[in-house]
Amino acid sequence: MQGSKPSVYVSEDEKDLANALVKELSGRYHVLWSETGAEAVEAALAGCVAVLVMDRKLKGADGLALIAQLRQKGNRTPALMISAMGEVDDRVAGLRGGGDDYLVKPFAMAEFSARVDALARRQACAEAPQLRAGPLELDLVARKVLRDGREIDLLPREFKLLEYFMRRPGLVVTRQMLLEDIWNYRFNTQTNVVDVHIRNLRLKLDAPGAKKLIVNLRGEGFILDVAP
Repeated sequence: MQGSKPSVYVSEDEKDLANALVKELSGRYHVLWSETGAEAVEAALAGCVAVLVMDRKLKGADGLALIAQLRQKGNRTPALMISAMGEVDDRVAGLRGGGDDYLVKPFAMAEFSARVDALARRQACAEAPQLRAGPLELDLVARKVLRDGREIDLLPREFKLLEYFMRRPGLVVTRQMLLEDIWNYRFNTQTNVVDVHIRNLRLKLDAPGAKKLIVNLRGEGFILDVAP
């Protein structure tokens, strides 16, 4: 960290793009930059970085291979992969190789900035062992969920889904957000997996006569309503 700002390390060998990325983030982050990615890996291993931005093709280096090395060493620093390689297989390889998000060039700076912010928020709250939202309590270490003191037995995917909502109480969560962030689907799909899991989660969360916590907003998505 640098002062009160979290640090973001940008590894990009196209200097014009790198300058634009650094400028976009500099107001909110302490931004470091390199052309090769090796320095970013060292900084991540030292625990000095909140988010990595890594191009897949760097001078003399494979950005995805660098992220894979970090993961093999147990380092979980969030990484946004950026690349001109935008086929489905490329995006899947980037995510399965250790990237937390994947953005295809050319992209809008506003979207880039939002994705970095999302990864930074995830990192900032990753150390908190417990989440609370209204009547809900979620213990990330013990893997326990309580509603008004009543323990609820959830399957792993249901637990992850509830955690996602509890980190965003009162905010609209779209199906696409859930498909991307919970199921790692980075392409259009007609699956109803989101609706099936939310229905099952609701059945476990809401006792007969209790207030429904996960509300369906027609045409928008879902919201965790924990207001009294």
